[in-house]
Amino acid sequence: MSPILIATIILCYFLVLITISFVTGGKGDNDTFFKGNNQSPWYIVSIGMIGASLSGVTFISVPGKVGATGLSYMQMVLGFFVGYIVIARVLLPLYYRLNLTSIYTYLEGRYGFWTYKTGAILFILSRTVGAAARLYLMANVLQITLFDSFNVPFEATVLVTILLIWLYTFKGGIKTIIWTDTLQTLFMLLSVACTIIIVAQKMDLSLIGVVSSIKESDYSTFFVFDHWAARNNFFKYFISGAFITIVMTGLDQDMMQKNLTCKNVSEAKRNMYWYGFAFIPVNLMILVLGALLFIFVQQQGISMPERPDDLFPIIATKGYLPEMVGVFFVLGLVAAAYSSADSALTSLTTSFSVDIMGVGNQSPTRAKQTRFIVHVAFSLLLAGVILLFRMFNNGSIIDAVFNLAGYTYGPLLGLYSFGLFNKRQVNDAWVPLVAFLAPVGIGVIDYNSMNWWGIHFGFEKLIVNGVLSFLGLYLLSLLKAQAKKEESLVESDS
Repeated sequence: MSPILIATIILCYFLVLITISFVTGGKGDNDTFFKGNNQSPWYIVSIGMIGASLSGVTFISVPGKVGATGLSYMQMVLGFFVGYIVIARVLLPLYYRLNLTSIYTYLEGRYGFWTYKTGAILFILSRTVGAAARLYLMANVLQITLFDSFNVPFEATVLVTILLIWLYTFKGGIKTIIWTDTLQTLFMLLSVACTIIIVAQKMDLSLIGVVSSIKESDYSTFFVFDHWAARNNFFKYFISGAFITIVMTGLDQDMMQKNLTCKNVSEAKRNMYWYGFAFIPVNLMILVLGALLFIFVQQQGISMPERPDDLFPIIATKGYLPEMVGVFFVLGLVAAAYSSADSALTSLTTSFSVDIMGVGNQSPTRAKQTRFIVHVAFSLLLAGVILLFRMFNNGSIIDAVFNLAGYTYGPLLGLYSFGLFNKRQVNDAWVPLVAFLAPVGIGVIDYNSMNWWGIHFGFEKLIVNGVLSFLGLYLLSLLKAQAKKEESLVESDS
């Protein structure tokens, strides 16, 4: 595929996004940047959230996972839908009732200052690494398909990638992203659908032929019930999927910030239901694409790439298929990667500005300056973390992101579940210790699980981490109650 063609596609694409940013950015004040003036139509938010959730990770890594696990990833996707229902019924009403800009402000009212800062820091750490992983995929593909042809170093590719995001988010923030993500989602879905059609035609397959070929292949596994120890056992995937959604969407400033731009909680709930339902066929379509690519490689005698994440990029852009597939691939990847990364950068800026820098207590002019500086700083930080991924990552990115979530989002699951389902008080100053020890505990369990019980811990480590955090908070509540009891006895004696 011609590097000039790729460059032209990307240039035109970003001219459209930058145009949208100037139309939607308004005055560029903090209310626009953080909350979109609470004027976003729910259906626009819903469409955009599909693209933000899928990202370049799903676009590239999920097709690559088919080679090892078939279609069994859909078990987790079904669990996702349960998680979306919980978010709509439990978390969204809470966030709207408290009129939150950052969802971690809830922790301050429920626990105190240190818990609030701990929750925000956990999100910032998680989202920084997650966003960098997604952008790493994008930068890596741009390097292979475009910049290597011009002998441009990977470091320069990363800087260009970050700069493009900054250009169309620095003014309008979340208000711009609501609209750009919608456009990018539509581009991504069009890309996947058209690629499936072209690959099927190349293999002389009708729609029924596609279904038959996948069914007769080694990639048709959908449900796995045979043994509990399997990493992709149905119950482990389904339950993990529900909890991953609750935590990585419902307790994530990035995803919830979009919901909080809706006009009211009723529209936010409607958005969540439709978005959750649409996620099922969209993921199935991406898995079907992955299965077709593996079957195509076998039929054509093409050598499998060393990394599964490279399968789709290589097949789409290296002349194995008509050039139009490469065009759709580049368009879809850019749309998928940037629809996730732009909102991540905006949410990181929001959380750090509100939760750490306290812009709510600053004058409007000073708060806007703070937000601008934080936005630039996180752009540079993401670039640095992407380069670290380049140095050390050899596996599937989607596994790396979900595994990280098991450690960093687990304490958030414990904090919110404990805070929502009982009224027990804890010593706020000790909560950061619980948030640190729970991931350490799950790390020890994960490392020794095969030796101790003969099972391999996967995504369900998130649940165990949350349980450990919940138990740690419960222990703190017992100590708090005991201290109050002793204090009351001393006062009565005096």
